[in-house]
Amino acid sequence: MAEYDAAPKNEKGAVLRRERLYHSHVKEWRATRDAGALEKLVDKRTGPARPKKPAAEAENEKLRRQVERLEKELARNKVALEVMGKASALLEMISESAD
Repeated sequence: MAEYDAAPKNEKGAVLRRERLYHSHVKEWRATRDAGALEKLVDKRTGPARPKKPAAEAENEKLRRQVERLEKELARNKVALEVMGKASALLEMISESAD
């Protein structure tokens, strides 16, 4: 907030963009500071990191997503083969009847 306040008027926007902040953040922090509760402010963008999943659990989730994707692809391919088989049979019938 001190850097934002010290910046010339035409550079305040650059400070906000660099820090990924909005003017509303500055307003909220000023109001909190003026109310005497500055120590209660928390940067919500950088909260505590989520605990990492065990490697085996992460691998299982990755494999489940891959299986799901492959099952969808297989179903799509089965339908395509069925359509191609029917088209082939139809063309054979037409070819035989033309002879």
